[in-house]
Amino acid sequence: MSRYAMLLLSAGFSATALPALAEVPRVVADTPVVGALVQQVMGDLGQPEVLLAAGGDAHHYQLRPSQAGSLQDAGLLVWVGPEMSPWLDRPAAALTAKGDALALLAAPGTQRQNFASGGEDHDHEGHDHAGHDHDGHDHDSAGDADEDGHHHSGVDPHAWLNPDNGRVWVQAIAEALAARDPQNAATYRANAATAEAGIAALDGELRATLAPVQGKPFVVFHDAYGYFTTHFGLKPAIAVSLGDASTPSAGRLRTIRDQIAAGGAVCAFPEANHDARLIASVTEGSSTRSGGALDPEG
Repeated sequence: MSRYAMLLLSAGFSATALPALAEVPRVVADTPVVGALVQQVMGDLGQPEVLLAAGGDAHHYQLRPSQAGSLQDAGLLVWVGPEMSPWLDRPAAALTAKGDALALLAAPGTQRQNFASGGEDHDHEGHDHAGHDHDGHDHDSAGDADEDGHHHSGVDPHAWLNPDNGRVWVQAIAEALAARDPQNAATYRANAATAEAGIAALDGELRATLAPVQGKPFVVFHDAYGYFTTHFGLKPAIAVSLGDASTPSAGRLRTIRDQIAAGGAVCAFPEANHDARLIASVTEGSSTRSGGALDPEG
């Protein structure tokens, strides 16, 4: 998983830039992963501005005044969508109205699935994304809602953890850039093809690496890895918290301890920006090994 994130963040795939006969669009991206995909497509022609710093919380962020100004001047906003970055929904509205925003989760060909859906794919039409509140997701031991009635349901926005979506998205980014800068369209498309081939090659490597651990249970901090486990045929991760905005209840922690004991979870991974002691508390007294902190947002 970390190698796939490193691929996205490497921004190492670029083709030789053609002479820029038109102005290269000024591009703003919401997260480091999206920024890396954009960078691979732009290559030597330009560099996107990434709003969220590496290690930041993609669900809860407040734009700085300078970033708000960058959005106003942007020729193209590339973001996962309001499901991932609700703090960007309102500032993005003007760009969306002008057709200068690309929401990757809505890009044709994107494979989407619901939280804890077990890999069920969904067509984008028919999902009320505006109604999916990613804030305040704590849950009781039943895993459906917390004491305040907040539900962690709907489309899972962590769709880049399926490499097939990364391949679709670099093509969508290339076409969005080509429409705004037709003189460099061939370069954008060539860079996207190179990036797509790199992602496909790493996909094959990861399949071979992960094949021996299929069926082995493991623990993560929150329910963010469904695309990864579905794509690579891994057992769905045991999530300590179904949401990521608040501390899981005592009842939830007891349930997870029971699941770990019953299922014999092999390893457990804490997560960047979250208290690693929660992972330690649910694995205490078990044979479950501790891994390094994961960062699903790159």
